[in-house]
Parts: sequence; structure tokens; C-alpha cells
Amino acid sequence: MTKKQVSENDSAVPVKAGLSFEAAMAELTALVASMEAGELPLEASVSAYQRGSELIKYCAAQLDKVEQQVKVLEAGMLKPFASDNGDGAV
Repeated sequence: MTKKQVSENDSAVPVKAGLSFEAAMAELTALVASMEAGELPLEASVSAYQRGSELIKYCAAQLDKVEQQVKVLEAGMLKPFASDNGDGAV
């Protein structure tokens, strides 16, 4: 990602509700890589940091939502995986 792409990216735009977890993680990975390269001007770095922060919050919320869905599916009790040998060992 170039300097121009980061500054013109959706840095100031909130994360869209329809954005997939995978797409958010891919964008976050690209932002981190561009910041780690150390080639961004200060303002672009701050914008990238803000966008990354929004993406992290979005991803954490998505993970929380999925965790709640799993708990509902498992009737609120996550069960350990039982081995095939019948002794209950994991």
C-alpha cells in the first residue's frame, strides 16, 4: 500500500456493518504492514492507526457475537471433545 493509498483509504470512514471479519482482518493486516514499513508520513500514520483501532473493535465485536451464537447452540455449555476410545480422555 502506498502513502497515497493509505491517506485516501477509508481511514476516516467507520467500519461498515456488512464488512466480513476476513475482509476487516485483511485490511488491518495491510495497515499494519504499511505502518511497520515506516514510510508513511505522520498524518497518514495517525489515520492508519485510527482505522486499525476501529477494525480491531469491529473484529472483537464479531468474535463476541459468534461466541454468543456458539453458546446458544450448545445450550450455554461448551463441552470438551471426547476421544474415540471411549475413556473420555481429551
